[in-house]
Amino acid sequence: MVVSNLQQQRLVTEQLRREAAIKRMPVSLAVKDIIKYITEHEQDDCLLVGFSSQRVNPFREKTPFF
Repeated sequence: MVVSNLQQQRLVTEQLRREAAIKRMPVSLAVKDIIKYITEHEQDDCLLVGFSSQRVNPFREKTPFF
C-alpha cells in the first residue's frame, strides 16, 4: 500500500512538472489572436452568412418519407 501511494505521488509530481513546463501566454494576447482569427474567417462561417443552399445545410429539417 505504501509503494502504490509512493508511485501515485511520483506520477502526480511528473504531471505537475509537465504542466509547469507548458509555455503560457497572457489572456489579453490570446483574446487578440482569437478576435483576429474570427474576423479573418467570418465570411466562411455558415452561422453568420448562411448556407449557399438548403441541400448543404446539415441542420435542415428532414422531410418524412411516406
